[in-house]
Amino acid sequence: MTPILAFDIETVPDVAGIRRVHDIDARVDDAGVLAWFEQRRRAATGNDFAPLHLHRVVAIACALREDSGFRIWSIGEATDPEPELIRRFFDGIERYTPQLVSWNGGGFDLPVLGQRALIHGVVAARYWDWGDDDREFRFNNYLARFHTRHLDVMDVMAQYQPRAAPASMPSRGCAAFRASLAWTVRKSVRRSPTGASTTCGRIASATCSTRISSTSGSG
Repeated sequence: MTPILAFDIETVPDVAGIRRVHDIDARVDDAGVLAWFEQRRRAATGNDFAPLHLHRVVAIACALREDSGFRIWSIGEATDPEPELIRRFFDGIERYTPQLVSWNGGGFDLPVLGQRALIHGVVAARYWDWGDDDREFRFNNYLARFHTRHLDVMDVMAQYQPRAAPASMPSRGCAAFRASLAWTVRKSVRRSPTGASTTCGRIASATCSTRISSTSGSG
């Protein structure tokens, strides 16, 4: 069987990277650097979430299913430096060529790992292969969005809706929700088509408004 590797990373802000990028005086301590950076991010974006290249990887959890069985582990030790964690992760891809499975791995985990690998000079030939070394990777690789070597469950469940336009999603979601609810009510309510449509519209509008109110601000 093709090995299946489910993974997840944990990160913290890269204070040393923030210092370099913004040329911050060495006399400012780490807490001061982080407080300044988070305030700057909130003013610019509305939250203090750092750009992907300024996330320092501190842990990588893995679950591997292969012919020999099933294993769960955390890569490396708590004291291992970031480049070692990243190197061992990509060494696993080199060794197993697994089917990757993640939650938001396409939007966060893999871009962070890729960018941090570039920062540290970590080689990841198999991961970056577009088919130059292996012809099969020309048609199915880890980088192309709709290829299957990486399955982002979040993308699949969201039916690949644009991540960059969350504000436009409630209206589209409600349109589909209203349509499906209207069909269900129309089928179950023994009324004339006009009456059923009116009932459906009222129920759908009220329910959809409730759904938006209850989910606004969630991730």
